[in-house]
Amino acid sequence: MTGVADKIILITGASSGIGEATVRELAQAGAKLVIGARRSDRLQALAAELGPHVAWQALDVTDGDSFEAFAAAAVARFGRVDALINNAGVMPLSPIAALKRDEWKKMIDVNIHGVLNGIAAVLPRFLAQRSGHVVNVASIAAHMVMPTAAVYCASKFAVWAITDGLRQEHDDIRATIISPGVVATELGNDISDQDVASALREWRKKSLTPDAIARAIRFAIEQPDGVDINEVIVRPTAAGM
Repeated sequence: MTGVADKIILITGASSGIGEATVRELAQAGAKLVIGARRSDRLQALAAELGPHVAWQALDVTDGDSFEAFAAAAVARFGRVDALINNAGVMPLSPIAALKRDEWKKMIDVNIHGVLNGIAAVLPRFLAQRSGHVVNVASIAAHMVMPTAAVYCASKFAVWAITDGLRQEHDDIRATIISPGVVATELGNDISDQDVASALREWRKKSLTPDAIARAIRFAIEQPDGVDINEVIVRPTAAGM
């Protein structure tokens, strides 16, 4: 299958930021979407705005059963799943010495286990139909380490490794990693260290808007089945990192 029109695509973290922008980009291109996130009210409003080809379901990516139900809902509504966009993520940055164990666990659960739960929910279906596409949204942090971001970077390095391992293991399944630079989104709004939160506001003075990442995701998905865009790094032109 070439292009985006009529592909059945799951999108996580769809209630804001890159996820919402990707929903809008792919819906405009004719895809049929099932969108998931924790904030059901935002999902419901977005689906109502975009029409009957966009369905929604509350999703906790850290819960394997919740993800299984999410994938099953797509099959029940549209008959199959062609692609999964693992976009949900969290970024409560802090110095390691702050010992914010709960925040470390949250990043590992959402950023790593969430991606694995998504793969587990769709991979048997992809193997049965001998086609499918997993797009994992990582970060420039998958390629570099910065002070206060060690655990976040580790989680995104893991996403990079998981994505490339999936690519190597299956000839019929495409795997893409999208690594954004600084993007103006809600990511990082849960930073509890005020100095780090202030530094993030400075970084975001040179940032992309979420639609830039949505277009990169669409580019990867719309390629013919025999073409796998393995990785795309998207930075602001003026980025310093």
